[in-house]
Formats: sequence, structure tokens, C-alpha cells
Amino acid sequence: MEIIDSHIHCGVQHVSQPFSHIQPLLDAAGIRGACLFAPVEDIYDRYHPHFDDNETWVHCRARAHAYLLNLAATQEAIFPYYFVWNDFLVEDLERGFVGIKWHHHAGEPVYHYDDPRCEAMINAICRRRMPIVLEETFRQTLNFLERINGRTPVIIPHLGMLNGGFHLLMDAGIWEDETVYADTALASEEAIAGFVKRYGPDRLLFGSDYPFGEPGFELERLFSLGLPRRFLEKICAENILALFHPVKG
Repeated sequence: MEIIDSHIHCGVQHVSQPFSHIQPLLDAAGIRGACLFAPVEDIYDRYHPHFDDNETWVHCRARAHAYLLNLAATQEAIFPYYFVWNDFLVEDLERGFVGIKWHHHAGEPVYHYDDPRCEAMINAICRRRMPIVLEETFRQTLNFLERINGRTPVIIPHLGMLNGGFHLLMDAGIWEDETVYADTALASEEAIAGFVKRYGPDRLLFGSDYPFGEPGFELERLFSLGLPRRFLEKICAENILALFHPVKG
């Protein structure tokens, strides 16, 4: 069975998460490839809510993204994501990224959603049909999805654990949207099984959230649910690769 880990943080600046540490974990678990995001710590200072951007951070983000693009150019089945921040550099979308990371937790620096450049970035992402991994507060998740309006796939990580919770999103009707996907990274077995039972396997993606989750352990948790092999084939690779077509996959 082909397996792609759709949720891995990889970077070497403010944290030590080089791909040389990740590859052995993937190999040991029989995982062929990975979707890579720069660590949050290499994108902005997450520990200062009123963080002001500067040239040092601009260069840090550029290096973080270049590291992922170089891995994709030299390794098989590596899928680099672009981590959006408030400079909203639309031109960076042309550099070979296959997806988008959009990330904010309560208490961290916020996205400038009212900036016209944000609207331009969102429109450019939607035109390219790039999947967006969206980790935001519950209210901003609802607002963001309304703004996207089905124009490109949106992936809610952890089955919504950090976007308000699986059940809160379910009550809001978020999972009913055919353009909204979820990943399994660190999600409870109850949430994974509940999603599959209610919505089927076609919008669920396997992920580990390395370094917060270990790829092999997260894969074993998924396999332990006793899902049909055909469901696992979709969740482990087919669904995520279909989102990249025709970019990659």
C-alpha cells in the first residue's frame, strides 16, 4: 500500500527538524513520501502576539521555503507547502509549491485579513487550486471557509482538534462541505472513526504532525481501527495525491 504522510514540519533554523532525521522514521514505517511544512518558528515569532515583521524574518522565511524546495528537487515523493504570512508574496506561489500552510493559534500573531494583499493571495491560491492546510481559531476558520467559498480544497488538520474541535465543526456543518478535508494527525480514534462512518474515506488524509507525532505510531493507530483496505488506500495516499493533480502526483 502506498503511504504519504501529509503533515510533517521540517526545518533547520530556529528548531532542529532536518529531513535527515525524518527519512529514517518514514522508511521504518514503510511511508514513501511526505508533505513538508516549514516550522512555525521559522515563519514568525509565535511567542510574541504583537510581533512586528522585519527583514530578518523575511530572510528566515525565504530560507525555510528554499530548504523544502531543495528537498523536493533532490528527493522522491516530497511535496513542499508554502507557509503564508503577512507579506503575502503571491509571486512565491510560482516556485514549485504544491500546497499552502495557513496557521494561527490564539495568543499568537494574527493574519492581516483586511489587507488587500491578503485578498490577492487568497485569490491567487484559489486560481491555482492549491490545497490549504488551515489551522485557525474556530471563528476565523468559519470566516476563512466562507471567504474561500469552495474555490480550492481546505484541509483542517487534526480533524479540527485545534480549530475548535471535531464536534463543534460538525455542528457548524463544516464537514458537510465537499471541498473541506481533514487529516488524522494526533486526532482521536473516535474522531477518525466517526468521520469515516459519517462522511466516508474520500476526504480524510493520513498525517503524523512530526515532531509532535511519530509517523509510525500514528500510522499504527490508523490501522488499528480496522478500516477496509480500500478505505486505507484512499486515506494513506490516494486522496492527498489527487489534490495535487496536475501539479504533482
